[in-house]
Amino acid sequence: MKEDPRIDAYIAKSADFAKPILNHLRNLAHAGCPGIEETLKWGMPSFVHEGIVFGMAAFKQHCTVHFWKGDLIFSKAKTPPNASGEAMGQFGRITSLSDLPGDKTFIGYVKKAVDLNEAGIKLPARSRSKEKKELVVPDYFTTALKKSKKALAAFENFSYSHRKEYVQWITEAKREETREQRLATAIKWLAEGKSRNWKYADC
Repeated sequence: MKEDPRIDAYIAKSADFAKPILNHLRNLAHAGCPGIEETLKWGMPSFVHEGIVFGMAAFKQHCTVHFWKGDLIFSKAKTPPNASGEAMGQFGRITSLSDLPGDKTFIGYVKKAVDLNEAGIKLPARSRSKEKKELVVPDYFTTALKKSKKALAAFENFSYSHRKEYVQWITEAKREETREQRLATAIKWLAEGKSRNWKYADC
């Protein structure tokens, strides 16, 4: 069992209620994987074996535990006990040893995390929708555009981002007077085929 003295110092500085929790989690980490390594990541004690297994942290009134690949370890049907969503990690706010799952269960989580790391299984990338949201053009802007064929044609032929810049510029005006001024300017610029930031286009 290789211990990192920085974690000793972290635990020593923690609140009294947190010390037995952190020490217990540390022991469970080594029980689940005898070859696990200790380190500090983002200033918090972490346990590593071919990648991060889990980390733990102590705050003024609670502790937390975060398994790096929790989404793969805990399925929706197997939500970890005590998960409340009130704190980071999969077990919510931990204020005593009784808030943790049983030793056998927790060690099982450690072994699962280790197996995932050894198999090289990574968390699935979070998909980002490539679909652009429909741009909502205020009625007063549409009415003003229809009064100028050139402005309307330019607006309709502009890219989504250019049209969005004009809409945001006008709708973000806090005063009615300011909005009307921006609207008039927008119609003038559009009639000339100019984008909202045309002044900076060649900068």
